[in-house]
Amino acid sequence: MSRTLIRNGWVLSMDKAIGDIRGGDVLVEDDRILAVGRNIDAGDAAVIDATDRIVSPGMVNVHQHTWQTGVRGTVANWTMFQYGTLMHATSVPHFTPEDVYLADLVGALNQIHSGTTTLFDWHHCNATTDHTDAAIDGLEEAGIRAVYGHGQTKTAPKPGEPPFSEVPHSRERVERLRKGRLSSDDGLITMAMCIQGIGFSVWDCVEHDVRLAREMGLRWSNHTGAQGVPLLAPDAVRKLDALGLLGPDSDWVHATNLDDDELKLIIDRGGSITVAPECECNFGHGNPVTDRVVALGGTPSFGVDVESNVSGDLFSVLRFGLQLARGYVADANPRPTKELDRRYLTPVALEWGTIGNAKAIGMEDRIGSLTPGKQADIILTRTDDINICPVHDPYQALVFMATPFNVDTVMIAGEIRKKDGKLVYGDAALRDKLNRLTESGRRILDTAGVFKVAAE
Repeated sequence: MSRTLIRNGWVLSMDKAIGDIRGGDVLVEDDRILAVGRNIDAGDAAVIDATDRIVSPGMVNVHQHTWQTGVRGTVANWTMFQYGTLMHATSVPHFTPEDVYLADLVGALNQIHSGTTTLFDWHHCNATTDHTDAAIDGLEEAGIRAVYGHGQTKTAPKPGEPPFSEVPHSRERVERLRKGRLSSDDGLITMAMCIQGIGFSVWDCVEHDVRLAREMGLRWSNHTGAQGVPLLAPDAVRKLDALGLLGPDSDWVHATNLDDDELKLIIDRGGSITVAPECECNFGHGNPVTDRVVALGGTPSFGVDVESNVSGDLFSVLRFGLQLARGYVADANPRPTKELDRRYLTPVALEWGTIGNAKAIGMEDRIGSLTPGKQADIILTRTDDINICPVHDPYQALVFMATPFNVDTVMIAGEIRKKDGKLVYGDAALRDKLNRLTESGRRILDTAGVFKVAAE
């Protein structure tokens, strides 16, 4: 049995019964939080001095295609149509299992570096089972808590084959993981299904895939497409509900092309609606639905989406998403704006990124708040750095000022994964992986020729 006392920090528990404690302590025993309070007597526990630190739950990133880490910063000038053609149809066939391993490893390490302790890895660069295994290998090596979302590639069919929109999710591949490596729902790496969904599948495939997820006891996530693009499975939200297949196990990514009645139906059935505000604005999906979900009584969840487009830290995502939603709300009301809508204050935004996102992936009983009995997924953020000091309001500091640079310590399941501002991975090993990732990305892009195609 090991004990660690995080002492004298500004504790933001995200647990309403505990609240915030300035000069507070958090006691960790093995992989769990044992106590939260002041002046905790922990005997001979190892001590982490949290003076000048905000102590909070680790961020939860509920949507990221981590396999794109090696092609960072390449798609910011593309539309969604170009992305679909140049990334999925053109580049994906050139990804090897080694490319996927490096991308998921470095991408997950960057999530830890950025203060994210749980990642939903939406993986649809898995042409073979070796690609799938490589992605999971990378997540495991990084030490992050992750939901591995098993998807399908969206590449062009070979002669005589149907398009991916008419191909149901592979039962064989799902069962292979669910009855094997990812059979447990209690491990650090758990499983979900990422189906093509209403934006990219015909109705028969949508129904098949949701029923398969239910049979396997898995959450399922789907992309909804974008405004102005006809759905391949129109009215699917209502049809799934009529069949009893719409529930808290469902996740709807983007949802910009769903009407308010559809959003409300998802909310009422306990499903999650996931916003990736930066990518949605960049790719032309339509306005992020944050304010619509809130107005309908729901809690939006948030994810990075693709690092081939935007930064991988959830601080940036929450900051952009909150400000954009505030702008939409202000535009919809008489001017001048005399008081901010209290549904869009910074403590609410931090809830979105922690306990709210934990609920979106069905893990609110394990993570998302500093509650005794929960997993010890904790981050310490420095308050004495030049870009954040002085801190008068810790919520405003985290949501509007903090960057990965300020994240001092990251603990996942009681294990220190970042210490004194540096990943606990090894400098030489990390440099080797970064060099290999660079070579990987260059080879993929050069072989696919996507920049040349995009310029034509």
